[in-house]
Amino acid sequence: MTRDLLLALAAFAFVTSVTPGPNNLMLMASGATFGFRRTVPHMLGVGLGFMAMTVLVGVGIAGLLAASPTLSLALKVASLGYMLWFAWKILRAPEPGSTGAGSRPMTFLQAAAFQWVNPKAWAMALTAVAAYAPDRSAGAIVLVAVVFGLINIPSVGSWTLLGQGMRGFLAGPLRRRVFNATMAALLLLSLLPVLTH
Repeated sequence: MTRDLLLALAAFAFVTSVTPGPNNLMLMASGATFGFRRTVPHMLGVGLGFMAMTVLVGVGIAGLLAASPTLSLALKVASLGYMLWFAWKILRAPEPGSTGAGSRPMTFLQAAAFQWVNPKAWAMALTAVAAYAPDRSAGAIVLVAVVFGLINIPSVGSWTLLGQGMRGFLAGPLRRRVFNATMAALLLLSLLPVLTH
């Protein structure tokens, strides 16, 4: 890959990783509820899970989905169901620092698995592989995945820090309810591309 193409890939990875989407909204909500340290496994699951997804998309999973409308529909239904469930969890999230029953951040494996039902992650992986590894060589696919990993983890970490920074402001019950409702609504709005295609 040429230097110019590598810089273009890095810019694409940064813009798509740092802009709002399901992962970043959930990380901001988790940072606000659980703090940065407890959200680290979630952040790593997003970054490393997306890297694995990119590699698998590059070696042919996208073709499998394109060839099977039933599998593609099942993935869409799973995406919608999981996001609706997670929006409900955000809406009912406890006060910052709470350790009540059921009060725990997303785990590494949950966050990694979430990439497979995240419409923005699919769009990012498909576009990155098509644009920056068009020959589908193993080296090019791995390079795309590694560049995304190096850029994605700090980018999503900024959303967690933003959420953690809001913890004091969200200590009041009314502010917390408004924040939770806003995050849940934004997560649901991020589903519009799935519903319209």
